[in-house]
Amino acid sequence: MVIWKRRQAAAEPTILMRTFAWHFLYVPQMSRDKTVRRVSTANQVVESNPMAEVLDSQTRKAFADRLRYYNELGIYDFYRRAPHDMPSAVAVEQNIPELTETAPQMLRAAIAAPPAVDRPAALRMIREEIGDCTRCRLHKQGRKQIVFGVGNPNAELMFIGEAPGADEDEQGEPFVGRAGQLLNNMIKAMGLQREDVYIANIIKCRPPSNRTPERDECETCSPFLMQQIKVISPKAIVALGAVAAKTLLAVNASMSELRGHWYDFRGTKLAVTYHPAFLLRDPRQKKETWKDLQMVMKELGLKAPEKVSE
Repeated sequence: MVIWKRRQAAAEPTILMRTFAWHFLYVPQMSRDKTVRRVSTANQVVESNPMAEVLDSQTRKAFADRLRYYNELGIYDFYRRAPHDMPSAVAVEQNIPELTETAPQMLRAAIAAPPAVDRPAALRMIREEIGDCTRCRLHKQGRKQIVFGVGNPNAELMFIGEAPGADEDEQGEPFVGRAGQLLNNMIKAMGLQREDVYIANIIKCRPPSNRTPERDECETCSPFLMQQIKVISPKAIVALGAVAAKTLLAVNASMSELRGHWYDFRGTKLAVTYHPAFLLRDPRQKKETWKDLQMVMKELGLKAPEKVSE
């Protein structure tokens, strides 16, 4: 049997885990001990002779990638152990030929097809895991509430800013102040509505006086954003401003250097543009921002709505 657990809430085993169980139970083994063997992380997959005999290196790598997928959803521990009520050795050996032929193909098929994810439920689980967060100093510096994220869980496009402001801290939703109104206009110019995209920030608490988030604050909070991105799986991400871009890309470069290019962010395309709050201070950069958005529109196959003549 396979036992697997999540830190905060149990989840249903997928076909991948069941196939994993069948494979280990029925592939011939020289001996069947009673010890528990653990696959703890995606970077450390437990080696065993039966697996080595039937899985090639490509499949083993894909399996490690799948474990990493579960790690980022908050699922960390996977166990296998010899069942207590094993059939007789003769009965097992009679079943071995058919199962050893089909198990590898079943495992590869499970790896090739990502498990169906209830995205709204997964996002709720991430929010519950955050709780009334006290992981960094911001909870002592006047923040009123966690600003998690808002939008379509199945969005193809995701916007990521740096931190909530006063209006966001008051309402518990990202980009609802003046900068949010401008972002809404940017989204409409792309032929979309706010409800079509997903919006979040690098950190989820307002820094005092809207100061720039500190590096340790970003490092503490961003893992939750990584989980959100993994669940939503957008086709494209737009990083709004230098803090978001530098945190996501782990680079230290100017906006002029970062803009105008596509980046590979964990298999998702990422573009960089100016933060709406910056555009309110310097409207001259709206033209450059529109160029960035047009690059995203081309990637997603979007067309700007036609202007209605008055």
